Amino acid sequence: MKHRKIGNVMTDDVVRVSSMTSFDEVGALLSRHRFNGLPVVDDDDKVVGMITGTDLSEPAPTAGQLMSRPAVTVRPQDSIVDAARAMDRHRVERLPVVDEEDRLIGIVTRRDLLRVFLRPDDEIRAEVIDEVLVRSLWLGPQSVAVTVTDGIVRLEGQLDRHSEIPIAVRMTGQVDGVVAVVDRLTYLIDDSAGRGGARR
Repeated sequence: MKHRKIGNVMTDDVVRVSSMTSFDEVGALLSRHRFNGLPVVDDDDKVVGMITGTDLSEPAPTAGQLMSRPAVTVRPQDSIVDAARAMDRHRVERLPVVDEEDRLIGIVTRRDLLRVFLRPDDEIRAEVIDEVLVRSLWLGPQSVAVTVTDGIVRLEGQLDRHSEIPIAVRMTGQVDGVVAVVDRLTYLIDDSAGRGGARR
């Protein structure tokens, strides 16, 4: 399983300013939209900086003089995990999303990421069954009992081979929103040792 990409959760209708946007207009935009940051772009829509409410504490005539640079950006094919790490590392709440030529195509916020990581348990359970067990491991949907409580997934049942268990556990742990995996799986054939046997 792969984590969802930024392109799946970003907002593509982005409020932006140019480096020549006035101090007053920047403040008005932040207040009107209740944002805590705006990307600053050049004439080609390439991101040249980021301006936040904190930057307004020291007045300057234009956004170009207020903005922080270089802006921390992500691409739509980047994973949500990578974006979360970038936000934490740079202590920012939102990241501009840019294409291969660094043109602004979207914005992703910490709230967007939290919606993924704080997924409902039933949604996580459905993805584990459909994407991990059925589509990836070719198991019947009833072959493994899957329960999810507060993001903790419990797998209980019997698989054909011992080697399938770590794969099932690892792939389940990679589903967005999973906090931990409790492995209660057993097997019929111990293919790792070249002999049959049941797991106890």
